Amino acid sequence: MSNTLEIMSSLAREAGDAILAIYGEDDFGIETKDDASPLTRADLAAHKILVNGLTAALPEIPVLSEESGGITWAQRRSWQTYFLVDPLDGTKEFISRNGEFTVNIALIENGVPVQGVVYVPVKDVLYAGDQTAGLATVTREGTTEVIRARKVDTSRPLTLVASRRHGSEALQACLDVLNQHFAELDTTNMGSSLKLCLVAEGRADLYPRLAPTSEWDTAAAQAVVEAAGGRVVDAALNTLRYNTKEDILNPFFYVLGDPEFSWLEILGTVEIPRP
Repeated sequence: MSNTLEIMSSLAREAGDAILAIYGEDDFGIETKDDASPLTRADLAAHKILVNGLTAALPEIPVLSEESGGITWAQRRSWQTYFLVDPLDGTKEFISRNGEFTVNIALIENGVPVQGVVYVPVKDVLYAGDQTAGLATVTREGTTEVIRARKVDTSRPLTLVASRRHGSEALQACLDVLNQHFAELDTTNMGSSLKLCLVAEGRADLYPRLAPTSEWDTAAAQAVVEAAGGRVVDAALNTLRYNTKEDILNPFFYVLGDPEFSWLEILGTVEIPRP
């Protein structure tokens, strides 16, 4: 593991500890942001640890966090290398106390998430991906194992992972198409970036995300997925890239465990309804 990835991993665990301290309390200090999404004391505590820690360790690399304020497109458009952070991905899951939330840190270089860590505080599970080394790992109970995305096997059900909270007309359109090509679909619903990690770990074949997300929601897990041999692509099956435009919204996307499979023939026929 590179020194930068070690720093990211250590800080993710530290932020996770701060989140769990608040998770055990009765009052999360819930507020509502301008986009109507919730904000808790845990989001802010993790944000402070990550931004301060990354800045202290690697001051030459700027940091963009979901909870950062005042960083404009004019400032960041020239960033070739930067950290992209979601201090608490899955705030609604945190509030619901279902454990499906993560700490996400990505290192972006020229639009590519070259390194990423996704930490699951409740389970003390850490996913790490280094695209430059082509290596993805998961650490559980003190043991680190290499993980790889799996090949599609048409003799078994296609395993899908979907958002717990974002079912949609577009997702149903996708499922209708998949049902025409696969004898059986096995679908699991889950919150936060854990869905991408299931694909990276070879426990799912496909994650269609046909609902809004922001760049900090996906970057760290994309690094893990692609280091494990998968890909994260838009509806035209072009790989997602970062910091290429003023807004930080992602296009709708698919997480593919087996990018060599004939996905374009199948997913290219999905008619995604527009609002």
